[in-house]
Amino acid sequence: MATVQEEIQEAGRKREREELDLVLKVLPTGVAEALRARDDLHQLLEVVLDLGRLPEARFVSEDTELDESPVTAADLEKVIELVGEFGDDNRAGIERTLHRISAIRNRSGKVIGITCRVGRAVFGTIKIIEDLAFSGKNILLLGRPGVGKTTMLREMARVLSEEAKKRVIIVDTSNEIAGDGDVPHPAIGRSRRMQVPTPSLQHGVMIEAVENHMPETIIIDEMGTEQEAAAARTIAERGVQLIATAHGNTLDNLIMNPTLSDLVGGIQTVTLGDQEARYRGTQKSILERKAPPTFDVVVEIQGWDRLAVHDNVAQVVDQWLRGFPIAPEVRSLGEDGEVKRSQEQVRVSEAKPGAWQPDSRRQGRHGRRPAQGQTDQAQMMDQSPVAAPPAPTEPEAAVKASEVRVFLFGVGRDKLEAAAAESGTTVQIVNELRRADLVLTTKTHYRRGSQLVRIAESSGTPVCVLRKNTMPQLQEFLTTVIKEWHGGGNGHRLGLMPDLGNDDDGPPFTGDNSSPTMEKAMDEAEDAANRVLSGEQTVHLAPQRSYIRRLQHLLGQRYNVASVSQGREPERAVLFYRV
Repeated sequence: MATVQEEIQEAGRKREREELDLVLKVLPTGVAEALRARDDLHQLLEVVLDLGRLPEARFVSEDTELDESPVTAADLEKVIELVGEFGDDNRAGIERTLHRISAIRNRSGKVIGITCRVGRAVFGTIKIIEDLAFSGKNILLLGRPGVGKTTMLREMARVLSEEAKKRVIIVDTSNEIAGDGDVPHPAIGRSRRMQVPTPSLQHGVMIEAVENHMPETIIIDEMGTEQEAAAARTIAERGVQLIATAHGNTLDNLIMNPTLSDLVGGIQTVTLGDQEARYRGTQKSILERKAPPTFDVVVEIQGWDRLAVHDNVAQVVDQWLRGFPIAPEVRSLGEDGEVKRSQEQVRVSEAKPGAWQPDSRRQGRHGRRPAQGQTDQAQMMDQSPVAAPPAPTEPEAAVKASEVRVFLFGVGRDKLEAAAAESGTTVQIVNELRRADLVLTTKTHYRRGSQLVRIAESSGTPVCVLRKNTMPQLQEFLTTVIKEWHGGGNGHRLGLMPDLGNDDDGPPFTGDNSSPTMEKAMDEAEDAANRVLSGEQTVHLAPQRSYIRRLQHLLGQRYNVASVSQGREPERAVLFYRV
């Protein structure tokens, strides 16, 4: 005995055969007979009739010619007579079916070609993204023509209206989602359909749907104009779930599409300050997202049973614009009907900004001398990138790889280069903080608490502090730090920390004797943070000088543990506690 599900499926197949027969009746007699004689009629996608050419049928697996006689003007007129008038978008339909008839006209407006696309309601097509549909997120479907965007949209309308019991409104521009005629096709379930007289008025009908009919979900096919993008933003801002399609293969294409980029937040050119541009390692003029995206999720339909999902579109677009690679989630349907998920191979962004370059008016030794209040920034800008040398040979490349990469902040580049040449030490001066092995600054600049120094410390980049920007201090830095680095040490073993002592020209660093002290202090702080996380209310650390206490506070922040300094110097110490 047949189950209820099997009866429903059989009824669906019967209806599909009846609707397919309706489209065959409007075709020329020879074309219809040739199609009926085929065994794979259920895989028919569309029939193409071009004046003076042989009729052609397009199936899922192949394209084939159907008749030995070319299409005549009488054949086209017969189809037009049975179908009816074409709208402003040169589309017509067959009442209460999902078939779409499209016309090609010559310059005088006469029809010289017709495309009959077979429309089918395919149930179960949204299983692959059913979780997204029920989440209430705004979803945008992308894909080339014929890949199944409208079919998936139609099934979403049915599932959300019948299973989720939502009030769904379909803005149907060419009657393609719900079929031709005033009575919508059963494939849309309980959804209501608003017909659009002409494509140019679609954005107005979108707004009307929200204002007049109190929907919970609005479904739109083929968004393609700026007015429609603006209307979509208005709908999303009113708290209505929006599900739509647009032509385009990938999210990358959409971001750079000037007409539709607003759907994912839009793009604007932003000019960064010198310090920010230098920290990012980018040119000063960059592209950034202009506003929150209209759609929360972008789905790239790659095939009938495979698609790529970009969730959290705002974050994905920001990553892409900053030049970072993106990797969408790939979903596919297995033979058993189960959804399989994997990560797509990383896509390299084509929007990576160019490298940072200083302002020409502030570059070089011949520029104007900065005022007293501009010393920090001007000295940073003086460290301009040098022209790239020729590609090194293998021995040279090995030497380059062993160089210490130093970022200068408030220290003269020329002085450091001269000190390095005099001492025979190899050092590489870099212009991006993220590429540096260590930061070299002066006590004056360190005490000002620059954001750049705080970023370096929080990211674990050692900060070396000179008492003064003098040649003896730089030479001491090169001999006590750089030479030991080349000898196999690293910044953390050398104890590279500020020594904010007397203003003399003595050694600028605490040296190796401080390394065990610092390591012991940080190990103690890490152990204390773990004890607090394990349940202890408070843990007192041993007294330390200000710089080490600062590092201990940063470690506490990384562990999400509250901290405070207590006591007076030299007994001032850090306390970790539970909030």
